Amino acid sequence: MEWIEVTARTVDEARERAIDLLGVTEEDIEVEVLAEPKMGLFGRVREEARVRARLLPAVPRSKDDSNRRRRSGGGRGPSRAEGEPTAEAAPEPTSGGSERRAAPARPAAPRAGRAKAAVANDEQKDGTNVESTMTDDRPEVPVVEQAEVAKQFVEGLLETMGIEGASTTVVEIDEDTAEVQVTGDDLGLLIGPKGATLLALQDLARTVVQRKTGARTGRLLLDVSGYRAKRKEALERFTEKVAQQVVATGEPAALEPMSSADRKIVHDTANALDGVSTSSEGEDPRRRVVVHPA
Repeated sequence: MEWIEVTARTVDEARERAIDLLGVTEEDIEVEVLAEPKMGLFGRVREEARVRARLLPAVPRSKDDSNRRRRSGGGRGPSRAEGEPTAEAAPEPTSGGSERRAAPARPAAPRAGRAKAAVANDEQKDGTNVESTMTDDRPEVPVVEQAEVAKQFVEGLLETMGIEGASTTVVEIDEDTAEVQVTGDDLGLLIGPKGATLLALQDLARTVVQRKTGARTGRLLLDVSGYRAKRKEALERFTEKVAQQVVATGEPAALEPMSSADRKIVHDTANALDGVSTSSEGEDPRRRVVVHPA
C-alpha cells in the first residue's frame, strides 16, 4: 500500500484525517509525522502539520505460534474486531453499500483517547515497525483468487438461506482490489438497515478468505444489488446540500455518526467543493464528520 500525505492544523487532526481517508480504524494504519505545525502571530497557524500514512498488511498467526499456544494451554486467539457502525446522516437508498477493512493480526497496543493532547506517535510507542518484525514465508495470494474463495462462501450462504435466482460475479477493480457482486431479486435481507448486514457479510467473507488462503494483502469487497454505488451517490448529494447550508450560514455542521467508509465519502466530496473544509471528532462508534466554513 502506498503512502498518503495529509496536512491539518495539528498532528492529531492530520492523523485522524488520514484514518478517515483510508476508510479504516486507527489500529489498521502506520503513521509518520513529517512536519510539526508552526505557529505565527496571535496564535495563527503559519504552517500546518504534515503526516504520511499507509495501511498495515494483515499477517496471520503462524502455525508454530498456534501450536505453542495450544501446548501452553493458551486460548484460541483474539476474536474478530467489532465492526464499524453504519451511517445515519443521509437518506437511505433502496440499495447501496459501505466497506470496512478487517483489523490485521498484530500485537494489541494500549488504547489511548483521541484528545488533542495525545502523543503524536502513540501508534508505535517503542519505535518498532510492527510490519518488519512479523514475517511469513507463504507466497502472496492474488486478490482475484481471494475473491473466488469469497464467491464460493457467498454462494454457499445463499444456498443455506434458501435464496434462489441470485448470481455472483467476481470483478477485478485494480491489482489490489476485487469485488464479489451479488445480483438478483429480493436481496434486501443481505443488505440490512443502512447496509449493516452487508457490512457483516463482507467481514465474514474476508475472514474465511484469510483462513483458507493465508492472504496478507489485497482489498476484498462485497456488494449486493449495486448498494455500494447507490449509497455513495446518496452521501455525495447529502454532503453537497450540507456544504451549501454551511456556506450560506457561516456556521459549522456536525453530521450524525457514521462508519469510516462513509466518512471518507463525505470528506472526499466536501473537500472537492469551494468554501468548506471537514474534520472528524469523537470516538467510534460515535465518530462523526464536521463540515466547517473555509
